[in-house]
Amino acid sequence: MSKDLNYKDALEELSQIAAAIENESITVDELATKVKRAAGLIDFCQTKLKSTDAEVKKILAQMEAKSTSPRP
Repeated sequence: MSKDLNYKDALEELSQIAAAIENESITVDELATKVKRAAGLIDFCQTKLKSTDAEVKKILAQMEAKSTSPRP
């Protein structure tokens, strides 16, 4: 995957691939390549979602720790 790829672009490309497959506008020769690309995009999106979830949980835990710690 490209370093410049972001979640929004990956999701948009996935939607385009899915639409092309549904509309049968992809030739048999292109199908394997598109499916392979879609699999890579799905993996990228899942990884991005997991890392974002972990980061948000970490931030929330830090905020909670600050709000429950005794103040001097």
